[in-house]
Amino acid sequence: MTTTERGAAKRSWTAGLRRAGMQALPPERLLPDEQPVYVASWVYVFGVLTIAALVIVIGSGVVLALKGPTWWHVSSVGLFFNSVHVWSVELFFFFMVVHLWAKFFMAAWRGRRALTWVTGAVSFVVSIGAAFTGYLSQQNFASQWIASQAKDGLNSVGIGAFFNVLDFGQMFTWHVVLLPLGIVVLVVAHVLLVRKHGVVPPLPIRSEPATQTTAPVPERDGR
Repeated sequence: MTTTERGAAKRSWTAGLRRAGMQALPPERLLPDEQPVYVASWVYVFGVLTIAALVIVIGSGVVLALKGPTWWHVSSVGLFFNSVHVWSVELFFFFMVVHLWAKFFMAAWRGRRALTWVTGAVSFVVSIGAAFTGYLSQQNFASQWIASQAKDGLNSVGIGAFFNVLDFGQMFTWHVVLLPLGIVVLVVAHVLLVRKHGVVPPLPIRSEPATQTTAPVPERDGR
């Protein structure tokens, strides 16, 4: 390769993207082998448990989506996977709420970490939408009742024509494709931002008010 070709290669978009990626997330920051001592906290354990629960949710959901409602309502194996899916969702929300509230009280947006906090909070909101569409995808009487009640609420705010809860195909697509994809993208972005900016340090200890150390001046007796 000539010098001109090498210069052109360095100016290509792939080389630029590689340099930007290496600058933002060098290997020692992307995959660190040690962390500060304050990372040894249950707050971060709940964050990892949230990701683990999400993996189980997606894995069991893929099996349910491939087999269909006839299978998960009749087959004992289908009922098992349905239960795994439901309880992994319950644990996912529990772990996420504990992690989210703990990081809120720790002011985790300090030190240019606002976007890290926003991606975590938005992923929680998107997860609520995924959970609601899951109720609409059950294909039973409970699903029909929930859909009929939600229809009136959505129509009252003028979005019923765009988000038709009575359309099983539309709700199923939202539940198994669009919303999970959004959650995964937000979670990946959240983890990468944590790797880029590091874990937020603990809040500084407030200094105690100064106490009086000098002896009090004796009062005069008036003479």
